[in-house]
Amino acid sequence: MAFLGPPGTFTEQALRTQPDLAAAELVVLPSMLDVLHAVDDGKVEAGFVAIENAIEGSVSIAVDTLAFDVDLLIQREVVLPVHMHLLGVPGATLDQVREVRSIPVAAAQCRRFLHEKLGGDVPLVPVDSTAEAARRVAEGGDPSIAALANGLAAENFGLDVLAEGVEDHPDNATRFVAVQRQVVPAPTGHDKTTLVIFQHADRPGSLLAILQEFAARSINLTWLESRPTKRGLGDYCFLCDFEGHIADEVVADCLRSLKAEQADVKFLGSYPAAGDHGPAVRAGVAEAYRRADDWLTELRRHVRPT
Repeated sequence: MAFLGPPGTFTEQALRTQPDLAAAELVVLPSMLDVLHAVDDGKVEAGFVAIENAIEGSVSIAVDTLAFDVDLLIQREVVLPVHMHLLGVPGATLDQVREVRSIPVAAAQCRRFLHEKLGGDVPLVPVDSTAEAARRVAEGGDPSIAALANGLAAENFGLDVLAEGVEDHPDNATRFVAVQRQVVPAPTGHDKTTLVIFQHADRPGSLLAILQEFAARSINLTWLESRPTKRGLGDYCFLCDFEGHIADEVVADCLRSLKAEQADVKFLGSYPAAGDHGPAVRAGVAEAYRRADDWLTELRRHVRPT
């Protein structure tokens, strides 16, 4: 299982909430791009990356790589509450900070704090991960340079927390996905499916035609985003998540229609949906199917033999 390193990233923190994934042989790689391509090239069996944040929206490098550059399928999603801290070398103080380092998507989640507490002229130096930012600050030893990272990174690299919980919104969370090649998990009764839908042309009503395929079947969309196709200015495709599994007949019928009517459809997976209520929903569905199966078995007992 490959993930974004060095140790101490939010990715590792989310990964370790999944005991079965964390029990695999873990491979630390320097970027999300490296993680996804390592899986696609067969160098590792699976990867784990962030794809969406509650404040900043999609993690574009991961989403675009999944949509356009690799052929991988999502195995599950994991949602992690994210709390950012400003970290400095031991003995440093907040008023000494003259430079902040972090991955851009993390820094963007803390714009208000950075502006109000550090001023708009403090430079933000991009690095590949929050943990990499913490590592560089620890190695540099300069009290004027701080990192935006988590508490795990502070512990790993011996840094002080100069300011705690500096994210702009307290309900900040990031969605991560585990990905593999050519594997679709079995339906659980509480699933999501992710697609990339390419249009024939940018014409009036094209998005409405896509949405009607879901509405006509009472399929609930949980995420919809347009992304440039990289083929020209104004040429967009749509990424979407919706409730259900490709093994469900209604979902299969929807995919069939979309594939026939649109320029192309890329399937990114059907997988167990995240959420604290997920296990209870899945258990309820399993029990309902067991009762229905018992009922059907009892009915068939009365069929007269030929």
